[in-house]
Amino acid sequence: MQAISVKIPKRISPEQMFMLSVLAVNGGNYLYNLILGRILGPEHFADAAVLITFLLVLSFVAMTFQLVTAKFSVEFEDHTFLSFISKIYKNATIVGIGLGVLIIAFSNQLQQLFHTSSSSMFVIFGIGVPLYFLMSVNRGIYQGQKSFKNLSITYQAEMLSRLVITLGLIFLFDIQSSVVIAIGILVSFGFGLIPFKLNYFKFKTVGLIEVTKSKQVRSFFVITAFYELTQIIINNSDILLVKHYFESYDAGLYASLALIGRIVYFIAWMFVMLLLPTVVQLKKEGKATAPILFKYVGYIAAIAAVIVLGCALFPETGITLLFGERYLAMAPLLWKYALATGLFAISNIFAYYYLSLDHYVPVVFSGLFGLLQMGLVIFFHESLAQVVHMQIAAMFALLVFQMIYFIYDSKLKVI
Repeated sequence: MQAISVKIPKRISPEQMFMLSVLAVNGGNYLYNLILGRILGPEHFADAAVLITFLLVLSFVAMTFQLVTAKFSVEFEDHTFLSFISKIYKNATIVGIGLGVLIIAFSNQLQQLFHTSSSSMFVIFGIGVPLYFLMSVNRGIYQGQKSFKNLSITYQAEMLSRLVITLGLIFLFDIQSSVVIAIGILVSFGFGLIPFKLNYFKFKTVGLIEVTKSKQVRSFFVITAFYELTQIIINNSDILLVKHYFESYDAGLYASLALIGRIVYFIAWMFVMLLLPTVVQLKKEGKATAPILFKYVGYIAAIAAVIVLGCALFPETGITLLFGERYLAMAPLLWKYALATGLFAISNIFAYYYLSLDHYVPVVFSGLFGLLQMGLVIFFHESLAQVVHMQIAAMFALLVFQMIYFIYDSKLKVI
């Protein structure tokens, strides 16, 4: 009798485990936002959305340190690596303290600018900023070394602690306040440091980095900081501008729309986490990098198409299930916002790919079109629909320019 061979499933790779972990973390963050939206209602959720947006802005600023750490954790070795890590921890702490002090000092002005119910929430948030920068450098080490298990733990610890602490305070003490949300965010920064590479945390410089390598770090840091600024503008300026130009009720409705529509962007983010160290390593080994770009662009385009189609076919069902009937006014705009986010997510893969290769023209494109989007919303905001339409126009143009540059760059390499 012929033996029947049975295929035993392979073990899940660290990369696949990290992707599953990211999906779980994003799911937890979505649950956190959805519960807040249902409990607080559109008007009060607008305050929460400002804090959540500040958290996203902070994550993009700190992402500069994380990406720089990840890139050079791959390229540097031994003594140079230790010197680099020591210096970046020191710089991250200084920047974190500086930004935290600024947020605390201007808390009253921020309250007036965004029409929030309290300035205390900005003070509490500012206290936690330095912790977030330390956490980002720690994550950058894990990302660069492809220690995806520890990287997953840091994201899970941050998400779970924020979810449990914030909702616990709301349900146990029946406090529906933006201050409670700020406390939950602050405490989650501490949990996000777990596990922490304590042996790398040294303010005293352990050695000098070669001049050439030091310049390389500075150049990449500056261009990455610029790119993360464009991310802040594209991802968060719309919510802050809507909070400034519209009533709190409308701003809360828009915040729910943005949260649902950005699903595709947060899924794309996990591919970015895998893309950068992979491209840097392939470049270091002299191997082709374009196939990994095609792979991830294909993934994101497919995911974006499915989400946009789902939002177009079942907008009312999606909004009712996630936020409740109080937010149904946003149903007609749901697929349009998802389209704008999908276009940006695909463009983002191109930009991060070239950033990994030290090509900075696509980063400049992102900056220009980020400013274009912001300018369009500032001048055209007669309705929430018009705000969304401006974003679609800007993000479509950005994707076209990124694709044209890729084709042009590929032809140059052939020649």
